[in-house]
Amino acid sequence: MEFRKVFDTIPEQFDRWRPRYSPALFADLIEYAALGPDKTVLELGPGTGQATDPILSTGCDYHAIELGEHLYEKMKKKYGRFPNFHIVNGDFITHDFCGQTFDLIYSAATIQWIPEETAFSKTFSLLKPGGVLAMMLTQGDYRTPNEALYQKIQQVYAAYFKPDIPYSHGAFHYDHAVRTAMWILKSGNTAASGC
Repeated sequence: MEFRKVFDTIPEQFDRWRPRYSPALFADLIEYAALGPDKTVLELGPGTGQATDPILSTGCDYHAIELGEHLYEKMKKKYGRFPNFHIVNGDFITHDFCGQTFDLIYSAATIQWIPEETAFSKTFSLLKPGGVLAMMLTQGDYRTPNEALYQKIQQVYAAYFKPDIPYSHGAFHYDHAVRTAMWILKSGNTAASGC
């Protein structure tokens, strides 16, 4: 199992315990991107939909790409009844979007699982002119002051959630997005499509 597919092994628990995001954040994003039925949106790695409802409810043409098979199935069960909901079970790194572009591409704590070079260059190539890339990051101090409890939690992670394939693409820096966007604008670099 790959490190980036660990959560796919526990879709029900992930859905129940994964933190939700601030409604104010979504209100600002929806206003900034002017989302509505005339906009096309792509969510990277929606998991089980912690950041999906506010965007989908704008009536936009919502698309998602989810790497995990179980998370993908959970998303289809939750949102498949919505006519503006579309999801692909695939790897953003290798998926061919066949020339489709988006007004908004957003990631709620997912984009950091994609190597920076691909994450930024590919998302920018998929944005329509004037499109928006939004990256959300959860941050918290999960290390309890109770060292014995912390060590027990680490033992559980090691026993049940240690992937066979290590995470090897290195550090991810959200602030590098601006530098990559400037390079793309200057070079005119775009992604090729096989469709």
